[in-house]
Amino acid sequence: MRIICTKDYEEMSLRVADLIAAQILLKPDSVLGLATGSTVAGAYDSLVERCRSGEVDFSKISTVNLDEYIGLAPDHVQSYRHYMNSHLFDHVNIDKSKTNVPSGVAAEPAEECRRYEQLIRDMGGIDLQLLGLGKTCHIGFNEPGERFETITHVVTLNEQTRKDNSRFFASIDEVPKKAVTMGIQTIMSAKTIVLAVNGEGKADALAAALQGDVKPSAPGSILQMHQNVIVVADKAALSKLA
Repeated sequence: MRIICTKDYEEMSLRVADLIAAQILLKPDSVLGLATGSTVAGAYDSLVERCRSGEVDFSKISTVNLDEYIGLAPDHVQSYRHYMNSHLFDHVNIDKSKTNVPSGVAAEPAEECRRYEQLIRDMGGIDLQLLGLGKTCHIGFNEPGERFETITHVVTLNEQTRKDNSRFFASIDEVPKKAVTMGIQTIMSAKTIVLAVNGEGKADALAAALQGDVKPSAPGSILQMHQNVIVVADKAALSKLA
């Protein structure tokens, strides 16, 4: 595991964008696993700038996103498809037919999970998976539990997660209670994992992920078992590491 310590969010965003840009340069037809949320927004802004300047070429890239809220249509302003379009896909030279986000409105969510898992296998797996980290130490929407969920599945969101995400909605009552998410096995199958974390509020979760026991009650701790994880975090997020 490699840890890159940055002074602040802005530097963290640039270093994450550096890693994604390097992956694209080394393998122009990479499959990128992408995340959403405020942590990675700055990295996407940087990638947009680099694409516009000709430094990064997304034309052969394929993507798969980690998760989507159940009940939100792709054009809903808080859906993760909308997030990806507005933060990245609408602003770079990517073929949108090669961008994939789980459906939050599939008639049969379990079947959507099977379809999405097969899609990732058919693509040859994920070359680089970008992750954030929740305060509950969740990765994707894999919440603390009694076992590590393996492949793409439906999850009931932890109340802390819903509270954290309520800042994007009018109230917590509007935050969906369920989501489709890649499982731990799917995430861990990626060749490279980049974990982006910022802020003192994530310090306990990051310490649990990097130095705590590997256990399903701290889902991010499984990353200790991966052979190629790069953690990019600011000083505040790293403050609780021994």
